[in-house]
Amino acid sequence: ELGYVRNHAARALRSQRSNMVGVLIPTLDYALYARMVGAANEVFSCAGISTLIATYDYDLDAEVREARQLLERGAEALVLVGDNHRPELHEILERFSVPSVCTYVSKPNGSHPTVGFDNADAAAKLAQHIAHLGHRRIAVISGLTKDNDRTTERLEGIRAELARHEITLPEAMVAESAYSIYEGRRACALLLSRNDPSPTAFVCGNDILALGALAECQARRLIVPEEISVVGFDNIEFSAHANPPLTTIDVPADEMGRSAASYVLASLSGDDVTPQNPVEVELILRGSSAPAKC
Repeated sequence: ELGYVRNHAARALRSQRSNMVGVLIPTLDYALYARMVGAANEVFSCAGISTLIATYDYDLDAEVREARQLLERGAEALVLVGDNHRPELHEILERFSVPSVCTYVSKPNGSHPTVGFDNADAAAKLAQHIAHLGHRRIAVISGLTKDNDRTTERLEGIRAELARHEITLPEAMVAESAYSIYEGRRACALLLSRNDPSPTAFVCGNDILALGALAECQARRLIVPEEISVVGFDNIEFSAHANPPLTTIDVPADEMGRSAASYVLASLSGDDVTPQNPVEVELILRGSSAPAKC
């Protein structure tokens, strides 16, 4: 009634708790990261915990600097993305006994707690789907693999699955691309121009790249999926409303965020925690993929 606002600094000094948690993500441009952070923040907020968010633009050295700053500002735990981090980051967390959890990955025998899925297995579902449709000239538009274990594992999963179907994936059929529709279009154009005969299917490392490939194919009057199939990864909202709707892998970002937050809260409370927390991904079949044209 009086409009009183608690003095957080005084409260933290007396309780020896900051009631703040840091979330380190590569970028805010990626819709699923934003969804994950939002879901985690809801759980933290209900528990009276404030969320500090920092980004590092896929630069692992910058990630270490941002982690230091979050800890200096009082973050009691960190939520991370991926399993590839500089050793210095884990050294800092261990030295100061800061709980952490890595999202978007699943490492059953890993040394760090995780909430996520096996990126290689998930991407293999896409490759298997395309192979089962009879495609043999398959091109891949991957996200940038440097310092990004998720995109690296997805590309490895696609290669391995195609090999199981005795389908080769030459380097000329692979292009790495930054995360934008424009870059997806450019990568698609590159792959179409340097391969003769042209690919009959594009497997893309995320939906944004797939939407770029879809736009480029349509600009070239290639009919999707009758003449060429395009599949993505993530199941962002727009993918269901593309023309045609995009076949993709559904990633439960909200579930990952809630699970990561619950793990952190349990760790801070001293409760028993399960270090490896897998989530299920699902192949969503839509109108952008069809049997290869004979």
